[in-house]
Amino acid sequence: MKALTKEIIQGILKVRKADSHKGNFGHGLLIAGEIGKIGAAIISAKACLRSGIGLLTVNVPKDERLIVQVGIPEAMLSFREDSKIEPINYNALAIGPGIGTSQLSIEWLKHVLSSKNRPTVIDADGLNIIAEHTDFLHQLNENTILSPHPKEFDRLFGQCENTEERIAIAKKKAKELNVIIVLKGSQTHIISKEEVIVNTNGNSGLSKGGSGDALTGMILSFLAQGYLPIEAAQLAVFFHGLAADLTQDSQSHESMLISDVIENIGDSFKYIIV
Repeated sequence: MKALTKEIIQGILKVRKADSHKGNFGHGLLIAGEIGKIGAAIISAKACLRSGIGLLTVNVPKDERLIVQVGIPEAMLSFREDSKIEPINYNALAIGPGIGTSQLSIEWLKHVLSSKNRPTVIDADGLNIIAEHTDFLHQLNENTILSPHPKEFDRLFGQCENTEERIAIAKKKAKELNVIIVLKGSQTHIISKEEVIVNTNGNSGLSKGGSGDALTGMILSFLAQGYLPIEAAQLAVFFHGLAADLTQDSQSHESMLISDVIENIGDSFKYIIV
């Protein structure tokens, strides 16, 4: 098991060129949110944009478009009811935060699974749908990133007694399915068919709704920017935890909101880029 450290992240992170433009940093599609859970889309989109993506399109129910356009004006929109993915338009895909498990969400997940050669992260309700349709597990693209919390992991792969058991099963499933599993927890583990990487930062202030949505957006951002999936997972997990640690300067673990953490993503980059 390898610890994820500042030095490793400095070795992965690419410094932006002075003459770069938005086209250099990718276009991601985030499929998130439904009525009553549109906050998940906004949280995920903000974290994605704060992590350096060039362009972001957020796919939401059409009736919720005004909330998203006001909440995150930097993002573009597509609509759940009347659009389908054109993979050529996007460098990376993310699906799951707050989408529910309706038939429409199932159809969108099927469409994502059929979009070959596009780096993908699946979280939250995307994972819950897969847990109910286990044949989807064998349709995952190579190096798809799955980012479950413990309960979602158990729904996918069976009830576990503890973190150690989950890591052992995750190692087997990562190899069997050729995927990367980001097992969230007090110490988040990034598990591929080659290795297990454990994060070294973060705190209990992240133990609140929305934290996973932000992490999904950050993973999408790094995927769209052209990082390898294993690199994108490491960057997102590390900066997510580091931003939470920096938030301790202004908030307690009890009062910390994921919105506060997102506002400190910029300072987490400054800490790494020296």
